[in-house]
Amino acid sequence: MPKLYEYFGLVILFYSGEHEPLHVHGQSKDRESRAEIIVLNGVITEIRYGKIAEHPLNNKEMRLFKKLITARANDIVSKWTDFFALHKPITPERITRRLK
Repeated sequence: MPKLYEYFGLVILFYSGEHEPLHVHGQSKDRESRAEIIVLNGVITEIRYGKIAEHPLNNKEMRLFKKLITARANDIVSKWTDFFALHKPITPERITRRLK
């Protein structure tokens, strides 16, 4: 389960046995939501958010999740390719400043 980011209590990760479409999970305590990043012809065209657990991220966590995914979408696509296609390890990043 490669962790990509830690951001103010929120953990963004892939599950190692994942499947397409390209997506990440956001977890905080016992809550979890998901973001699908839609890529067409090498360009991110859409990001879709949804819950995957009985207990999705709360409103504050979801705002942080959306902000992070929007800001780092290209990096996430690159990490997905590195991990799932090229079998490279992922080094997690702790983000300690608020994203704008």
